[in-house]
Amino acid sequence: MRIGFGYDVHRFSSGRKLILGGVEVDYGKGLDGHSDADVLLHAITDALLGAAALGDIGRHFPPGDPQYKDISSLKLLGITYKMIQGAGYRVGNIDATIVCERPRLSPYIPAMIENISKTLDIDASRVNVKATTTEGLGFAGAGDGIAAYGVTIIEGVTT
Repeated sequence: MRIGFGYDVHRFSSGRKLILGGVEVDYGKGLDGHSDADVLLHAITDALLGAAALGDIGRHFPPGDPQYKDISSLKLLGITYKMIQGAGYRVGNIDATIVCERPRLSPYIPAMIENISKTLDIDASRVNVKATTTEGLGFAGAGDGIAAYGVTIIEGVTT
């Protein structure tokens, strides 16, 4: 078994959709980034890559590369899953936290879990997504952006 940890942060931007966990969240602004800027999936992707010692999301999906412009982070997660499989691992579980003051995310979390579990071909009971605030502290507390943390266990596949 191997453990991976990921973190991502993006600032809010006008004129973009807010996508978290592959779900469009009803909010007046989205997150700034080259892809769809889905901080949750970026943190999970980095956790998976780290667990397998395969580098990080920027190495495999460089910002500024035109093929990743506005790409769905669910697609990037799917590509990463194939890399994990190719390295001889399967995903054991995912635990992730989204950090923001607004919007309220609890109504969207079940769909996020479903998207992640389907993309990683694991049962939804192996995926946990939660949201928290910073009680008004820091950039997230000021409403400037959203951060996310992801932790995973991957297991070597015996043949």
